[in-house]
Amino acid sequence: MRTDAKPIFLDTNILLAATDTSRSAHTDCHALLESGFKGTCSLFTNAQVFREYLVVATRPHEVNGLGMDPIQALENIASFQQCIQILEETVQVSNRLLKLVATHKLTGKRIHDANIVATMLENGITRLVTLNPSDFSCFDTLSVEAP
Repeated sequence: MRTDAKPIFLDTNILLAATDTSRSAHTDCHALLESGFKGTCSLFTNAQVFREYLVVATRPHEVNGLGMDPIQALENIASFQQCIQILEETVQVSNRLLKLVATHKLTGKRIHDANIVATMLENGITRLVTLNPSDFSCFDTLSVEAP
């Protein structure tokens, strides 16, 4: 039974930190995923986050990646899927994204963040856990938290 009243959307950096034991937030991020496995909180993300995870996880260490074999990274995704529900990027999400880009005059990589926000808002989720809260500071309808 889920006991967490507010669903939590996870940013890519939470999954990366949960994987990489050398990151300072590893313990907290791993514990958050464990709470999802135990059913004490409801965890969500979208396909974009899993794609971003795969990019960084399989990128060599020399270029700020984890240097993982693709099979190992895919096994991690399969494990994440046991405790994290993937939200669809629907037409409504795309339309919300376009509105967010126009409203906040977003450019470049900030549009990836806006897509996360659009997915969240279209699914009634306002709680985001990330290690980069400043990336989401212009979206005042969110509760942005560290793990």
